[in-house]
Amino acid sequence: MEIGTATARPGERTTGYLDVTGLPTGGAERLPVVLARGETDGPTLWVTGGVHGNELTGVAVTQDVLADGVPDGLSGTVVCVPICNPSGVRGVERTSSYHGDDPNRFFPDGPTSDADDSSDDRRVQELIDERLYRAIVDGADAHLDVHTAQVGSVPFVIRDRILYDPAADEDTESGGGDGERTEREAAELADRLDALARATGIPVVNEYPAAEYADRNLDRSAAGAVLNRARIPALTLELGSYGVVEEAHRATGVAAVYRTMVHLGMLESVPDAVANAAPPVASPVDFPVRRYRGPRAPRAGLCRHVLEAGETFESGAELATLVSPHGDEIDSIPVENDGYVLGRANTICYENDPVTSLAVRDEGPLVAPRD
Repeated sequence: MEIGTATARPGERTTGYLDVTGLPTGGAERLPVVLARGETDGPTLWVTGGVHGNELTGVAVTQDVLADGVPDGLSGTVVCVPICNPSGVRGVERTSSYHGDDPNRFFPDGPTSDADDSSDDRRVQELIDERLYRAIVDGADAHLDVHTAQVGSVPFVIRDRILYDPAADEDTESGGGDGERTEREAAELADRLDALARATGIPVVNEYPAAEYADRNLDRSAAGAVLNRARIPALTLELGSYGVVEEAHRATGVAAVYRTMVHLGMLESVPDAVANAAPPVASPVDFPVRRYRGPRAPRAGLCRHVLEAGETFESGAELATLVSPHGDEIDSIPVENDGYVLGRANTICYENDPVTSLAVRDEGPLVAPRD
């Protein structure tokens, strides 16, 4: 197994770097890589962090998965890339500094073509993302991309929508290309993804509905591209606050990665030290949920949240109130769904700003035609 300058033989843990572009001041922009290879062959699991440079619990999780060396009894290989956005990490910023782009919206999307490699109008972040993507899909059997959400948010794992190609259903023989799949193939991939998500032991939240998912370019996120383009089960883990490393969520993330190894048949069990360090987390509702940013402030004001992260609500419940600069209540903000609070948005609200991040009841399909 060789990723950049990191090469691991059976039974070894090694480190190195993957060069992804040059820098105007000289040298290369490079991503740190940690490899651990078991004594026996098996699946390859990729774990990435730091795609957003201020989401530092994700960096710490990815660093700590292999901190103690090759896990005892490992079959297969674990590849960890703790910092996928080094320019963002240097400035503790969500975006990269090259052109202010969000690195998690520039991974390849849709079916491949010769034009993908010949286009001359791609900015450097898109080139970096493509190079990382190609390294991942070259041999990965599963991929976990570790992030954080809002300040004070509860942990959750995002299960992406899977897009299929209606034309492939009309001629199933044409459905074998990269990124092209029939509805049946998409459903089979969705089942594999569901099993992987549940194996993490973290509450599962479905992505936005398919149309919104595509509008937000989430199929061009790291996990969305690996899943929808390369057909490799991939998940996004959201673990608490940005800007700091939260120890409880870090332990939760490391345990989720080890549970994934067990699910893939790479380990027989999660090491006791890893399992015991992670606090239990569970969904507070027993129905499927999806991500929702809202409700939105009807006018400008200061938001006073009524419910804490993790608390449940029913349709019609008051989630927050708006107060004036003098502290007088000027509006109540109800919700139209059942679900629970993932995290809160900013206290300072302009008109139409979302005031919370929610997990709301989801009755939509997990697979949908690509528009």
